[in-house]
Amino acid sequence: MHTVVLTKGVPDFREGQVSFDEDGHLERGKTPTVMNPNDKHALRAAFQTKVRNGGHVSLMSMGPPGYKEVLQEGMRDVYADDLYLLSDREMGAADTWATAMTVATGLQKLDDRPDLVFAGFKTADGETGHTGPQTCWCLDWPVITHVISLDVDEEERTVRAKRLVEGDISEIETVEAPMPAFIVADPEYEPSYRKANHRLKHKDLREETKERAAEYEDHVTVWDHEDLNLDPDYIGLDGSPTIVSGVDPIPKAPSERDATMVDADDSEGMEQVVDELAPYATGD
Repeated sequence: MHTVVLTKGVPDFREGQVSFDEDGHLERGKTPTVMNPNDKHALRAAFQTKVRNGGHVSLMSMGPPGYKEVLQEGMRDVYADDLYLLSDREMGAADTWATAMTVATGLQKLDDRPDLVFAGFKTADGETGHTGPQTCWCLDWPVITHVISLDVDEEERTVRAKRLVEGDISEIETVEAPMPAFIVADPEYEPSYRKANHRLKHKDLREETKERAAEYEDHVTVWDHEDLNLDPDYIGLDGSPTIVSGVDPIPKAPSERDATMVDADDSEGMEQVVDELAPYATGD
């Protein structure tokens, strides 16, 4: 069974050092980057699938060369077997549609066709939630969104998932789809390892991947637009129909509190800490 997780690097807004060019496009190469928080739910869902069903897990991302470190982080989380980075200047400044076209082509280029592709709910820098479903549309696969749990039947080639339905009230519905399929994990996703053999396998995979993640660059395949046989007119900025009317830079947040460092061996300092916290413990 082959599982692919899509992940993305997003600006580290905590630092407030987001760089834009004169046209208002984010300069990702000059901006501190972290893994998109919602992708971690997709990673957990994919890892649970690997523990329960075995198989091969790949991570894929589109972005500048610095995204290799994001893939390394993902490899540690999901204990992936290999990593794929779609990267060159022609792919830069892509909107969700151009990104979906590129990622779908990358998925089709894989030697082993995926059975399941996992994506996060939305990205911290775009908040659209479009890329996952649009990528699925390019592949003409079924998609299940807002997934909070799932089970795979390899013999029947189906995936059965529970998903959240938001309306006047929150409901949970069960959906079944044939594989290959696309899964968009909801932030409410909670992996479950009730069986002892699953917990033991979890431990074994964690130990096995420590060495692989340390040498992650040996497991990264980088494809540019020529490798993917993509026309530059249909990817990156040229292939993006979205028009951004304006961008407001995010300033670095001011420090609002002073911090006092106290060593644990400093008895007098620790007594002061207790004195400071005591009123709060009594509700004053």
